[in-house]
Amino acid sequence: MLTPAQFPGVLGDDYPAACEQLGLEPLEAGYGLVFGQDGTGARWTVATTDAAMVACALAAWDCGLEYDLSPDESSMAASLPGWPLPVAVAVPGIPDPYDPDEETGGRAPLSPPDTSAWGPPQRRLGADEIAVHWWEWRDQFPGAGTVAEDAEDAEPRTASAAEAQTADGPGSGTAAGPEDAAETARPSGGPAAPAVSHPGVRRVLAAAEEYVRNPPPPGRVRTAHGAVRADGPGWSLVGRTDDMAFVLLDDAPGDVLPVGRGPALPPLLEALGKLAAAPQPAAAPPV
Repeated sequence: MLTPAQFPGVLGDDYPAACEQLGLEPLEAGYGLVFGQDGTGARWTVATTDAAMVACALAAWDCGLEYDLSPDESSMAASLPGWPLPVAVAVPGIPDPYDPDEETGGRAPLSPPDTSAWGPPQRRLGADEIAVHWWEWRDQFPGAGTVAEDAEDAEPRTASAAEAQTADGPGSGTAAGPEDAAETARPSGGPAAPAVSHPGVRRVLAAAEEYVRNPPPPGRVRTAHGAVRADGPGWSLVGRTDDMAFVLLDDAPGDVLPVGRGPALPPLLEALGKLAAAPQPAAAPPV
């Protein structure tokens, strides 16, 4: 799905940025993305304006049901060479996937992000993984949900997300599991903690509060798997309104920075959740 409420985070911090990566206009109703191959095995990404059809197909497949996903030519907004996400596929009778050359595709082929170095795509993949596997990560910070601290006060230690850039499916990455955590947060009742685990944490919380006052572009704040997701230049925030939050930063490679639950964090996450649920503004018409 490529809509204001749901899009592959690896493509951008918000919906318009994700569309820009694919050369698409940010339509209010969004798109569905279909990854396929032609008869020679070449990878192609078809963007269809029939987002509802793709949503129905995904829902049916999640339930183990068959669904014939065949975008109509009239709904095809673009056919782009390559795949922007890592996809494991084997289709009987079709050669192994490969990217068409630039002359054939009309542009450089799309490709998944480089997973060998930390950067914005890897940071967003890590945040995606935390949202999906929330309780596995949460178990590493047993005291953070009860610490009576302000939202600006984060637990002092970090967990490793060194594998967050290794994706294992469309729109998701495989972050380092809790068993790979380098360190865990200090439980409540321990020695006094520094104010923040990283100087950037306070900056992220301030930016999130600014989103509540001045709504950002569509998709900067959204919900995923019961968690609230917020992204911005150089940072990602994942939290649950009834629990704590985690911050990932471009300038803290591989680290997952916990934000303990206190008096200020719950209302911030609740406000972000309401912002995510609010109707998205209409996209500007094509020029």
